[in-house]
Amino acid sequence: MNKALCDHIDNQRARFVKDLARLVAVDSTRTAPLPGMPFGEGGAIALGAAAEILSQHGYEPVNYENYALEADFGDAPDLLFLAHLDVVPAGDDWTYEPFSMTEEGDRVYGRGVTDDKGPALAALLAMDACRDVLGQPKTGVRLVLGSGEETGSEDMQHYFSRRPALRYTVSPDASFPLINLEKGRFAPTFKKKAVSEAFIRVKEICGGATQNIVPGKATALISHLNAKNVAALVGEAAARLGVEARLENRGEDLSILVKGTPAHASTPEAGVNAQTALIRILLALPLRSDPVRETLEGLARLFPHGDTKGEALGIDMADDESGALTLNFGVLSYDGETFACGADLRLPLAATEGNVKDPMAEKLASIDFAFEGDPELRPVHYVPPTSPLVKTCLAAYEEFTGQPGECLAIGGGTYVHDVPGGVAFGPEFPGRDYRIHGADEYADVPELLLSAKIYAEVIARLCY
Repeated sequence: MNKALCDHIDNQRARFVKDLARLVAVDSTRTAPLPGMPFGEGGAIALGAAAEILSQHGYEPVNYENYALEADFGDAPDLLFLAHLDVVPAGDDWTYEPFSMTEEGDRVYGRGVTDDKGPALAALLAMDACRDVLGQPKTGVRLVLGSGEETGSEDMQHYFSRRPALRYTVSPDASFPLINLEKGRFAPTFKKKAVSEAFIRVKEICGGATQNIVPGKATALISHLNAKNVAALVGEAAARLGVEARLENRGEDLSILVKGTPAHASTPEAGVNAQTALIRILLALPLRSDPVRETLEGLARLFPHGDTKGEALGIDMADDESGALTLNFGVLSYDGETFACGADLRLPLAATEGNVKDPMAEKLASIDFAFEGDPELRPVHYVPPTSPLVKTCLAAYEEFTGQPGECLAIGGGTYVHDVPGGVAFGPEFPGRDYRIHGADEYADVPELLLSAKIYAEVIARLCY
């Protein structure tokens, strides 16, 4: 532990907070592309603000067509810090202004303070400290700031088409101690046509809208059915399924709203899927056997309520390093003619097209569904614990925290998923909920400064 590096970082606290407030003030949520702004105006403005900050810190940033920003320290860079400046939409229920950072003691509130504007500046602070205290490194350090991570990382696809990957890559956009394994992903969509001519029939279904979220609510419209005649039946089914159901008469039709618990698709077991519950409730209604009911029965067999491991599809699997396969049946709509569905699977090391994609396609075909197009099975990203980068990062974490360093596996994905040898490292400390992607997202400034010290130690060990 280099005391001079730590003191330098601590002395930059006021400047760090000021820089962070400037970045948080930019609503960098992705919007429709504009000329020269592939992710909309917000992302371009955020990169522009970051470029000015980097210049003020003594760097010469290079902007890659408003996809990403690059700044180097030293010659022949060997170590890359990869962070992002785009954010998810603010949403509702904030106590604080999401795009005007609020500082209360050691804590700051605002969209992006932890994901990922604060960590981006922590990496910058680490570079500053090494430059000002240790001088010229043997091999250089590069900071790259992107503007499209939250919506699929197209920014990095563009950037790495222009620039080479480096020997070591660290993304400060996850958790400590260190993430060396990110599960693979398979997110197919599938459709079929089904029409009912029955008097009492399902006219519409609206479940989840995105595959990577466990649906928190789902609705259906049924013709010629009255709430009072099925209220007890629906109530019993909802209680059994662990959801809330509300009925409303709309003329001669009945509207059903089912409320569950949303969760991210990487941890579907943390939610209660309103969409799969709705299917079970619909099957409890007095619907005649027809193509629509048969389709719902098929979906209930393949995606039963509570099955988050793909057991009904025959694709459940697990291993010690990456854990279990997870499944989220996240999208369902029916317009009276076509069922449109989507699922999100997070895959362990053992997963292949032969034991996931092919059997799932076969099971779907048995109820007349087919994949749209040829969905890609994205492989697992894995860096062995013996990697010099992994060992260096964990040693620095242990030195500064006194806690044991260990490798973690996650179901989500970060910038390094397609970067050979890259790891996700901080800034979230174990046991904390920073309300990322939620209302009142916050960061503790001393923790971000501690992250900067850990990153500076990594730079010192790898580049000097």
